[in-house]
Amino acid sequence: MTGASAASGPTPLNSGEPTGFGGAGSVTLVEGGTFCLSNRLGDVEPGRPHGLFFRDARVLSRWELLVDGRPPEPLSVLSPEAFIARFVMRRPPHAGLADSTLLVVRERIVADGMHELLTLENMGREPTAVTLELHVDADFVDLFAVKEGRAGHVRADVTITDSELLLHDRSDRMRGITVSATVEPTVLPGALVWRVVVPVGGKWQTEVIAQPTLGNQQVQMPITPGEHVGFSGPCRKIAAWRDTATDISSADPVLTQVLRRTESDLGALQIHDDTGGSRPFVAAGAPWFMTLFGRDSLLTAWMALPLAVDLALGTLQQLAELQGQEVNPLTEEEPGRIMHEMRRGPSGGQVLGGNIYFGTADATPLFVMLLAECHRWGADPQAIEELLPAADAALEWITEYGDRDGDGFVEYRRATDRGLINQGWKDSFDGINDAGGHLAEAPVALCEVQGYVHAALLARAELADAFDEQRLAGRLRERAAELRGKFTEQFWMPDRGWYAVALDGTKRHVDALTSNAAHCLWAGIASDEHAEELVRQLAKEEMDTGFGLRTLAANMGAYNPMSYHCGSVWPHDTAIAVAGLLRYEHVPGATKLATRLATGLLDAAAAFDGRLPELFCGFPRSRFAVPVPYPTSCSPQAWASAAPLLLVRAFLGLNPDVPQRTLTVRPRLPHAWGKVTLTALRLGHISVDLEAEGNQVLSARLPDDWQLVTL
Repeated sequence: MTGASAASGPTPLNSGEPTGFGGAGSVTLVEGGTFCLSNRLGDVEPGRPHGLFFRDARVLSRWELLVDGRPPEPLSVLSPEAFIARFVMRRPPHAGLADSTLLVVRERIVADGMHELLTLENMGREPTAVTLELHVDADFVDLFAVKEGRAGHVRADVTITDSELLLHDRSDRMRGITVSATVEPTVLPGALVWRVVVPVGGKWQTEVIAQPTLGNQQVQMPITPGEHVGFSGPCRKIAAWRDTATDISSADPVLTQVLRRTESDLGALQIHDDTGGSRPFVAAGAPWFMTLFGRDSLLTAWMALPLAVDLALGTLQQLAELQGQEVNPLTEEEPGRIMHEMRRGPSGGQVLGGNIYFGTADATPLFVMLLAECHRWGADPQAIEELLPAADAALEWITEYGDRDGDGFVEYRRATDRGLINQGWKDSFDGINDAGGHLAEAPVALCEVQGYVHAALLARAELADAFDEQRLAGRLRERAAELRGKFTEQFWMPDRGWYAVALDGTKRHVDALTSNAAHCLWAGIASDEHAEELVRQLAKEEMDTGFGLRTLAANMGAYNPMSYHCGSVWPHDTAIAVAGLLRYEHVPGATKLATRLATGLLDAAAAFDGRLPELFCGFPRSRFAVPVPYPTSCSPQAWASAAPLLLVRAFLGLNPDVPQRTLTVRPRLPHAWGKVTLTALRLGHISVDLEAEGNQVLSARLPDDWQLVTL
């Protein structure tokens, strides 16, 4: 997603990994564009990258609970949903006592603010007196200041009333947060204090609400004091998402667990547009990417099509509204270009001159690819037709701006020293290097980007056929064929047996063996002959860790299994490789390798309690029996969460064509998965039920006027 840029000074775009993440055992809760990062006590500790974040600003930088002057002892943390956590603790035993008799529970729900139910339960034989303190502060600094470890020690302006603590941003009093409770505390500067007596076998409770303000107006929280959590806005939202999403299950309990977590996390990561309409899109991931991303949101929406088509259509509509209109070197905006990321924090537009940054080479062709895929999956034809001008503008960008030297390939070079050096998905400054470990010189033409462009041309040709533009369709197919020929000629390295990861500014091969080459299989630009050799290279232990595909082969000069992009494993990347291999299933070894990679990835998911992280270290399974976490990995992270859906779709060979009333299913399911069931798969105006196992479709419920293709 992002990496370390060599840009001088701080930039309001994702140009570097966080200097710290909150430490081992951090708990992340997320709902829409709000998230909270705390320790396993539920505390937000000052001086660490913890906090409650709302609209890309930290609105709580301290939220620490003390029981009789000391932190409680942790017992357990339960998180049934991505936005809910229950922190189970006890009061530290008094001196000379072996055990504590006071249970302390914090039940937290995050949604446009934070709601916390504090419960004290006396398990002792006599009433117990308790002093409960909640220490609160805010700094209102931009997300990036926290992410990069430069937040400093800013404190809020504090106002006290009889029942509330009001904190405001000293530099912009339009931002603030109000902290209140249902059982009135003693309100002190920076703290709420309760002194209570809990009877034998009794409970004491209070609800604490942290409610952000914008423009001196309190943000309406979808949680009402006294309301059962299950009836809150976030729970109603996730229930509605589950009601409309396809139910996907397997006889394999691990796969089913992972799919349930996928459904929950994608529901929690959904954001709706600011107009108040129902158009959904997905944020890239928590904690540092809770916003719309071009590449991430598009690929996530593609992977999530088996769950819901509306998410993909909403993402396309949102990105089309933000599509580039003019040339602006500061933001790297260009006409027709699809944005990289959007930011709404305090410093979102201070450095780059706007809160939308466009520095990405791959989002623009991915936009066109997803539009055609949405059409096949049954999105509203009128909505698709309304997006055709945006698709045409995207293809115009590819020709006029993406292909900077007229050689037929899309290259990138940042427009100023504040932009991202690398503008593909491996966008850390050292993400693109040759076999010797030397960095690629710009402008850089990535192999997978050429594959995406090839697929985008064919996608727009397919849409041209659908909307009676046959001459345009013919021209686009000719362009795609020409590009495929040039790509085959200039990117393939016969002495190596793989595609160069890129051509550099002198058109020299950047010759490292990387997972990028597998994206060329997914995009369909690889020839069968080259695919066969590429499969052999990807199957080697230098690429296959046993838990997924490395981003960079272990025998390359820049390899580091603990790096961000140079030897780690990214679940979405492995899932794309699996889908690519199964696209070329007729090639010897492709299906076998796809099965091995998918099995390893699901084993990794089981080790991460069913939730795949953004990435993990690329050590071989033979060395460590479980995947080694990457310390600053995002979780939940959208395309990692969606990756299992792509695995299921690819092994099912699931390809609907709603306009033609055809459903193609060519299962090649791993034996361990057993029977895979899809219930209420919505394709346009119809609903489909499907069961498959191994190479067989066991049952398929389709309307009479639909055709099921299984060969």
